[in-house]
Amino acid sequence: MDLDTALLMAIRAPSIHNSQPWRWRIRPHGVELYTDATRRLTRTDPAGRDQVISCGAALHHLLVGLADAGQGARVRRLPEPTRPHHLATVEPAPRIDADIDAALAAVIGRRHTGRRPFRSWPVPPELTGEMAEIADRQGVGVDIITDARARRRLYRAIEVAAGQQDADPGYAAELAVWSGRTAGAREGVPADRAPSPGPVPGRMPMRGFAGEPPPLAPQGEPESAALLLLSTSADTPLQWLRVGEVTSAILLTAARHGLAASPLTQPLEVGDTRTFIRNHISGDRSSHPQILLRIGWPRPESGYLRPTPRRPLAEVVDR
Repeated sequence: MDLDTALLMAIRAPSIHNSQPWRWRIRPHGVELYTDATRRLTRTDPAGRDQVISCGAALHHLLVGLADAGQGARVRRLPEPTRPHHLATVEPAPRIDADIDAALAAVIGRRHTGRRPFRSWPVPPELTGEMAEIADRQGVGVDIITDARARRRLYRAIEVAAGQQDADPGYAAELAVWSGRTAGAREGVPADRAPSPGPVPGRMPMRGFAGEPPPLAPQGEPESAALLLLSTSADTPLQWLRVGEVTSAILLTAARHGLAASPLTQPLEVGDTRTFIRNHISGDRSSHPQILLRIGWPRPESGYLRPTPRRPLAEVVDR
């Protein structure tokens, strides 16, 4: 087993503001995953939910990388209740988990967060159905939001959440630190990856970042994006971790089909709008919405975007 190769795939996972908030420790029995407290975005993510979801995505990337090398893995999630920052221990196993698709390793290197407008082509229901099945198998609830009224309510919830966050000077300062980075930056959101400003018919409001690029032309084509809301029956770090794993599997599956995707976490970072989404948009009011995914066909004028760089293994792995 080439653990370093799998870890290089793991750190390609998406994370909130590309903060890469994970820490890996290699042990004689395997590798351990921890949250990195120094990379917690306290104003954007006060509960630490986005951080754990990000680490869950990295965990799934690792398992895909191991499977691609023919290596099975046994995962113990949150193995130390008194140390919640220890999220998982991964040990070698004779068999690859049936829910880990090794073929997804082929798209890890080219998947990226697509914040630019999508095309007007709808995502076929067969593809959204495939993504929903991924969540179902892991016990994560999924709502595919197609109803026009629900989408309008969601649009408004994002606007309200953005207004509340933008009014917080601490949030604005944090966002400025983690966005508007120069090309080649190894962390944070590069300026050229911020969503293009200006209205796009049918597009959900996108989080504003520092250094937004100029609008793409033309802007007239309406966007048709699939919106997937992932929810859990409990609101615990273990559930957040599993949501991150499912998110990774869905995003990689979308990339395999040529789709672009971006998480829309903003309305779930504010308590009032998260409650509104649970009560008025989620299909199960007793569940806890965790992440919203926007998935669609990229426009030709968006061009090819190289995956954003990552910190080297030496900075994220303790040996």
